[in-house]
Amino acid sequence: MLASLFLIGASMTTPQMSVQTASQTIVEDSSDGMARAVNRMTGGIISYARWPNHTADSARTMCVIGTPRLTNRLVPDVPGSGTVLVRRMGAAAVIGRTDCDILFLGRTTVADRRQLIAWVRGRPVLTMTDDDAQCISGAMFCLMERGTSLSFSVNLDAIARGPLRIDPRVLSIARNDGATP
Repeated sequence: MLASLFLIGASMTTPQMSVQTASQTIVEDSSDGMARAVNRMTGGIISYARWPNHTADSARTMCVIGTPRLTNRLVPDVPGSGTVLVRRMGAAAVIGRTDCDILFLGRTTVADRRQLIAWVRGRPVLTMTDDDAQCISGAMFCLMERGTSLSFSVNLDAIARGPLRIDPRVLSIARNDGATP
């Protein structure tokens, strides 16, 4: 059984960035428990994003670059009627494309990561990674495994640099006075 509990987030502010953290507890202890948790969390994050000139239930394309750390079965589970098509590709293949609504960065070179983050600035592309525990490389959302839980950080500066709108409720998850179980 997978129980989603968002806990109190820690807020960290530096001159260059503002990052907020929230947590989802993984209760399920099975071979595919982490994959299901990652897919639920990425789907939940996607459901809080609004793209300019698109309806809320428009199909989205997630371009996966590199090798995700937490699961090799990345298939976001978006609540409601949203669907996400997942495409795995190299960093060079993404540059210049207009069909990547979501960019998921797994393990990749620092040069590729920097190039991709620079390319998405100002574009309506949601960026996520599971390869940046401090959430300092420029992705909007960073997933992390912490023992039996899955956490995510929100990079507010990265969100502010683009035309995507992130529902403030996802940002308030890190600010809410959630009770620990």
